[in-house]
Amino acid sequence: MSGTKSAAVRAPGRPVLPRFPSPIRVLGYTAVAALGLLYLLPFVLQLVTGFKTDPDAAANPLGLIPTTPTTAAYERLFGLSEAADGVPFLRWLSNSAFIAVVVTAGRVLFDSMAGYALARLRFRGRTVLFGFVIAVLAVPNIALLIPRFLVLNTFGLFDTYTGMILPLLVDATGIFVMKQFFESIPKEVEEAARVDGAGVFRVFWSVVLPMARPALLTLTILSFQGSWNEFTHFLVSTQSSQYETLTTGLARMVSGGLGGGTQYPLKLAAALLATLPVAALFFCFQRYFVQGANAGAVKE
Repeated sequence: MSGTKSAAVRAPGRPVLPRFPSPIRVLGYTAVAALGLLYLLPFVLQLVTGFKTDPDAAANPLGLIPTTPTTAAYERLFGLSEAADGVPFLRWLSNSAFIAVVVTAGRVLFDSMAGYALARLRFRGRTVLFGFVIAVLAVPNIALLIPRFLVLNTFGLFDTYTGMILPLLVDATGIFVMKQFFESIPKEVEEAARVDGAGVFRVFWSVVLPMARPALLTLTILSFQGSWNEFTHFLVSTQSSQYETLTTGLARMVSGGLGGGTQYPLKLAAALLATLPVAALFFCFQRYFVQGANAGAVKE
């Protein structure tokens, strides 16, 4: 103990030399920083190009400083210029926001209810039903496009908001996530609520669901991101321009359906605005992706 103390005490008259990181650590940090900058470069180009003119963007596509900065692209997107009639960006934005909010609310409700039923309720065929949920995860989404179109067309839901929203209200991934989280909650909490006279739904809504806040927030972020960025489903469920979302509208713009020329500033400005809501939501709640504690759970 005395040796440890004497080693910790600095000898009088001897200067303490600064400790520098090892060369391997410096090399590692440099590589990580370089990869981070390389990853951010497309987003920086997207931001900068939105303030360029069409000739400047075509002549200097990788230039980080606009030659003649302008907000013409954003003015056209928001209907502040004379050429705005060909870009219904606000309609795309409103459609995407409406569908994303409804789908997110539906997924959080139905996925959590289904996950709780599979985790806690005992009924015949529960294991088989959960097997079907896992099997859905193995099916590529593109393989369901034609059957989905046929079903929507048969029931008269093609080219409607109902047809765009209804197939997205339940997600197999969300059910799996919620089931796994509910199984980690001690059963003693629910048993205590049942002793007080609470029914199954009361236990789920008032006791278990508040404890699943980290999983619910994670599911909310994933559901909003998935519905906001959804493209293939909207491609087969609609054909009218009034139902276009940001993804389908931007795809039509990139394919040249809204005027000739490259229009790089207009396209990248629209893409940047479409990215901001999801990015803001993620950065605000990113800590809940790694938060796994169950607040209020009984510790054994």
